[in-house]
Amino acid sequence: MANAGIPIVEPKGKLGVLTVGLGAVATTMIAGVEAVRRKLALPIGSMTQMGTIRLGKRTEKRVPKIKDFVPLASLDDLVFGSWDLFTDNAYEAALKAGVLDNRLVEQLKDFLVTIQPMSAAFEQKWVKRLHPDNLKTGATKMDLAEQIMEDIRQFKKRSGADRLVIIWCASTELFTEPCPVHQTLEVFEEGLRTNSPDIPPSMLYAYAALKLGVPFANGAPHLTVDIPALTNLAIEKHIPICGKDFKSGQTFMKTLLAPGLKLKLLGLKGWFSTNILGNRDGEVLDDPENFKSKEETKSSVLERCIQPDIYPELYGSYFHKVRIEYYPPRGDAKESWDNLDIFGWLGYPMQIKVNFQCRDSILAAPMALDLVLFLDLAQRCPEMAKKGIQEWLSLYFKGPQVAAGLYPEHDVFIQVMKLKNTLRYLRGEELITHLGLEYYD
Repeated sequence: MANAGIPIVEPKGKLGVLTVGLGAVATTMIAGVEAVRRKLALPIGSMTQMGTIRLGKRTEKRVPKIKDFVPLASLDDLVFGSWDLFTDNAYEAALKAGVLDNRLVEQLKDFLVTIQPMSAAFEQKWVKRLHPDNLKTGATKMDLAEQIMEDIRQFKKRSGADRLVIIWCASTELFTEPCPVHQTLEVFEEGLRTNSPDIPPSMLYAYAALKLGVPFANGAPHLTVDIPALTNLAIEKHIPICGKDFKSGQTFMKTLLAPGLKLKLLGLKGWFSTNILGNRDGEVLDDPENFKSKEETKSSVLERCIQPDIYPELYGSYFHKVRIEYYPPRGDAKESWDNLDIFGWLGYPMQIKVNFQCRDSILAAPMALDLVLFLDLAQRCPEMAKKGIQEWLSLYFKGPQVAAGLYPEHDVFIQVMKLKNTLRYLRGEELITHLGLEYYD
């Protein structure tokens, strides 16, 4: 049954986009948006820009673009800022990242040179492979968080932005599990004042964003907002948050294939995944402690997709191994290999092999843009903002954030249905279940 539609404030004025990190993903997104604005390229891969949504019955043939269906901010209204560990402006950083063709970067130079990164919060133990030169200093982690808050205020004033979204596009921090200091806001803030060793830099940015009422997305696999103290702060202040670690390449393929195995009731003996990557992300992940963060999110999606507890004969004893190898000659051109040992009727063995030659940041950049625009939409919709956690954005993450006690949905087909039905709900359209019996009455 359709509703009357949910109130959403129109996206008037400028939307400020602050990226934590001005490396390959951030510069590819920022330069890409400007290239689209100048009509030099198309926003391929972006659901908000090129995606459509079916409304009503199939016979109605109503299939508008998503950007024409819900009130998203226009690309023309986006303004960008960043923090980074290095002093390179967006033009210099884009050239060093080597993702985009130099000819395109040169065409955008006049715009990219205006984006100069603010100094960043950093602690060497969390990312050992990098040696930065553009750092904040402060006696305590609370001092650093307050400096970040001041950066946010000044950027908003300087850019003329009416609203803000912050997205983590920086390196993966080393693996950590929730600690006592993460449990309540009171204890967390005391930890900031006393320099708790269990509070990494990413949590400083998330804390600063939430304290100032700014939606926050995390493109890397470390915890960040996924701790009780910050999740509850987001819910209390009605600020959208959504998950961790962009699901862009090999893991996206995994969430395509694994539901297919379960659909066909084919068994799984083993799944071996490896890939090579030569950008800064690959360098950081070459450290086993940082890779552990990535391994957790890359590995968890398979179990949730195939549900071995429900199908023990098919998936109760499979072997799953995930590897990432740092290989500098490839740069951002990541290549992944998956080998699946499966079995079918009467237990007869078969194999599936997948070789995905992709570009890491080319896949991640449109996802980052979509998250910015969808989080801004959620912030302008009081009913969505008050929920804090935006589970409908699970499609974009290896580690979707969900309410306490729930397991996350990793099946990509369920995730996209959840996203589009959420948009239908917001605009008062009927939810689509694909039952279709009414066509045969």
